[in-house]
Amino acid sequence: MKILLNNEQDFFIINNERSIMKRVAIQGGLGAYHGIAAENFFAGEDVDIIPCVTFRDIFSAIKKDSNIIGIMAIENTIAGSLLQNYELLKEHKLHIAGEYKLRISHCFAALPGQTIHEIKEVQSHPIALMQCGNFLETLPGVKVVEHEDTALAARDIQNKNLIGNAAICSERAAEIYGLNILAKGIETNKHNFTRFLIFGNDWAVEDIQKDEVINKASIVFTLPHAEGSLAKVLSVFSFYGINLTKIQSLPIIGREWEYQFYVDFKFDDLERYKQSLVAIKPLINELRTLGEYPEGITPEV
Repeated sequence: MKILLNNEQDFFIINNERSIMKRVAIQGGLGAYHGIAAENFFAGEDVDIIPCVTFRDIFSAIKKDSNIIGIMAIENTIAGSLLQNYELLKEHKLHIAGEYKLRISHCFAALPGQTIHEIKEVQSHPIALMQCGNFLETLPGVKVVEHEDTALAARDIQNKNLIGNAAICSERAAEIYGLNILAKGIETNKHNFTRFLIFGNDWAVEDIQKDEVINKASIVFTLPHAEGSLAKVLSVFSFYGINLTKIQSLPIIGREWEYQFYVDFKFDDLERYKQSLVAIKPLINELRTLGEYPEGITPEV
């Protein structure tokens, strides 16, 4: 196998065929759940993970290199929706190529040689700490410290040789940063799933979706400030047999008491779904399709 480098992207020449390496921008460090979702979604392909500090940084990375693909959490079964991420998708006019649902299972990890009784401080992302509340209650006297990222908390323990410190992180992060896992599956609720969206420019979407069945969509629309306007739109979707799986409202900045609605659908007939969008146009002010893509499979607990 010969590896060649291109200014735009890396690729491999294998048996005279070109296989493009997927470059995927994530929020968080190596070993973060975003990275695990990316590796799983593109299983069997070569993936180069690009860590970003914030979700907005993912979009900045794609703006600098249009071949980069983004992956971003959009909702969690316990913590709820990340509404600001819907806004980022709308603002940057990228399209959703797919979704991935990951079961979130946390572990308790520290430097090799440490025992759970020697831990004096635990650090992790605030949501991960919240999700492991019952486990933390079994550690009286241990100081709980919020960190920007689960994987980066593990990295800090390794880089700074923090004896007496533990991270709540993924098993993958513990492996990457050479930490010893003291406890597994410490999340309180085992039905803890995060839904990630995979997105990018149009050509990236086409490449990801080739030979896939499109049966889900995400859109955003605004309505006239009139009585019954939302009910009329929803009745149209019902008529066309479109199943709403999620609806979220967000205020429109600068337009008091007016809202935009982010909606996810499932459907069996792509053409009927497209007809429903045509049918609602007289009833709404603005409409943008964020993506049409295959539904992700929910893993077993």
